[in-house]
Amino acid sequence: MNQTSSTMTTKTAIYNHAVNLFPICRSLSGSGVVETLSYIKKFLPNLNVETVKSGTQVFDWNVPQEWNINDAYVANSKGERVIDFNEHNLHILGYSEPFEGEMTFEELDAHLYSLPEQPDAIPYITSYYKRRWGFCLTENLRNEMRKSPKEKYHVKVDTTLEDGDLNYGELIIKGQTDEEILISTYICHPSMANNELSGPCVTLELASWLESLQGEHHYTYRILFLVETIGSIIYLSKHLEYLKKHLKAGYVLSCVGDNLDYSVVNTPDENTASEIALEHVLKHHTGKYSKYPFTQRGSDERQYCSAGVDLPVAGFCRSKYAEFPEYHTSLDDLDFISEEGLFGAYEVMQKVITLFENNAVYKTKVLGEPQLGKRGLYPSISTKETAAQTRDMMNLIAYSNGSRSLLEIAEKTNTSISKFYPIVPKLLEADVMEKHETASVCFPKIN
Repeated sequence: MNQTSSTMTTKTAIYNHAVNLFPICRSLSGSGVVETLSYIKKFLPNLNVETVKSGTQVFDWNVPQEWNINDAYVANSKGERVIDFNEHNLHILGYSEPFEGEMTFEELDAHLYSLPEQPDAIPYITSYYKRRWGFCLTENLRNEMRKSPKEKYHVKVDTTLEDGDLNYGELIIKGQTDEEILISTYICHPSMANNELSGPCVTLELASWLESLQGEHHYTYRILFLVETIGSIIYLSKHLEYLKKHLKAGYVLSCVGDNLDYSVVNTPDENTASEIALEHVLKHHTGKYSKYPFTQRGSDERQYCSAGVDLPVAGFCRSKYAEFPEYHTSLDDLDFISEEGLFGAYEVMQKVITLFENNAVYKTKVLGEPQLGKRGLYPSISTKETAAQTRDMMNLIAYSNGSRSLLEIAEKTNTSISKFYPIVPKLLEADVMEKHETASVCFPKIN
């Protein structure tokens, strides 16, 4: 499986997606989500955009009302906007109900949210399921306003909160079988680069790469652009039984744009194909990474792995959500992510997908150690370096008894599975071994 575009082009494309999507004010529903999905669909024309009505029952939840915002500000007695949604869309409490009125700072203060420990940051705060209005601001600005507690302010929250639609995107990239791998990401946060946009932007380019392979892959790939929590619950309410039968592995991509170490958020089982494949790639191609137990879950792996759902879906991050100080603040801007960080995550996922596509069980056809020299597979002159040059090939032959997958052999020999990819065709062509089981049934757990 080869990339169809150059490294530099893909690097630039992923970051440019983030730049283009950053200004949009997204939430659980409304025009921001629609605009974001429309942007993605320009690059993935086969993306299917689904609509769910407010009030629809999905498991234990109901789809919320649709929220849209036109304007929101707090103006002082001179008419100057001291808090302005148009300056930064994190200034509004997400899902604020409409309001307009005059009040002193003392009255307004109950509707303000800031971070004393990060005085220069605007926090990201929402109130999805209880009606209220509010503004988010830096602690520094709030302290300035506190100096004049009796000053009057004009407050306007020009929003709508009414029955409407919630939207999500689904792309099915058919493979040679109906066995599936899921890649899920979310599109419901406003202007935050790592927490919000890194996942969709990396996923968009991964989907483009998979589509370019034109079905020359074993697995079918299910790519989802959802709003977090309620979006995955909606999706599972429609597709759970099918996914239980066909899903072999899955990943939630979140916070994959910075330059720090990678992270794996485990499933409750902690040893599914999803974790095994991802950790193998991270161990051999990136070095240090962190593992988090399911008790520290936080994104949509909560829903995919919940009791009774029990799908093998792990979380993949660089700096894990809630573990970096910029998380859920205005400090998570376009300077916090980088082309290199985004592309690194893209490469990891490419390698994971390639692993799934190449992992299979092979069986050596020759009793005893085969004579590779007569097949042109072994150096004709024996030196101290000869064994090292052919060690991977000899290990693959020695362990391929028809019961071990390539990945098992790679783990047992402390080798990257990618070293076996060019060796397998040579051994098949030389009739030294044969394929014993397809990728779909050969992912035994590694202890």
